[in-house]
Amino acid sequence: MMRALILGGIADANVLAVEIARAGIDAVYSYGGRTRAPADQPLPTRSGGFGGVSGLADTIRRDGITHVIDATHPFAVEMSRNAIEACAQTGTPLIALERAPWTKAPGDSWIDAADVDAAAAALSEAPANVFLAIGRQHIAPFASRPQHAYTLRFVDPPEGALPFAADVIVSRGPFTLDGELEMLRARKIAWIVARNSGGDGARAKIDAARLLGLPVIMISRPELPERPRVESVTEVMQWLGHRTCLGA
Repeated sequence: MMRALILGGIADANVLAVEIARAGIDAVYSYGGRTRAPADQPLPTRSGGFGGVSGLADTIRRDGITHVIDATHPFAVEMSRNAIEACAQTGTPLIALERAPWTKAPGDSWIDAADVDAAAAALSEAPANVFLAIGRQHIAPFASRPQHAYTLRFVDPPEGALPFAADVIVSRGPFTLDGELEMLRARKIAWIVARNSGGDGARAKIDAARLLGLPVIMISRPELPERPRVESVTEVMQWLGHRTCLGA
């Protein structure tokens, strides 16, 4: 009997969960635990870490998992690496649902950064209004650039003190182009720092930056070991041996 484990994190993981439920596949949806009010799922869910590679391997064996789908965020490197190793140890088929990264379009003004530290170093020395669209767990390096006025956007209100003073927006995407234009103009944003997460849900800020002529410091995706990967829910369902009901 097939039993799938979805390692969630991107919007397409929610679409996948619906398709898997429609197909009648036995599956579990796993949340990383960072979001305090995750979206409801049509599948049984679990939340939190597994305890590293060994913990995930034990879960796969104990729960009779036959297929693992890594639909985590492209920057959730530790979880993806753990999945690769745990599936190798247990002989479990693994596929990654990984949206394509954004590419520069005419009019984009991007400064490429290898990581968050490089992104902080790439900011101008002159004080400016900066929108950090990178998630709370990655903002600490910007404390070294206290001359800037930062705007942050989180899914959940922050717990505890931030490493620097900032204007915090609590909002869940997807975001619209008009909404992003309004936000950037209202806060007089001069710089945007973003991770190249790809997909449509978070792209509006990149399109808005182009229209406003704003520079974007774009953090490159971290490298991962080779693994089977696809870019669509339809391809995952085909890998599982099922057709999707998308568009039905």
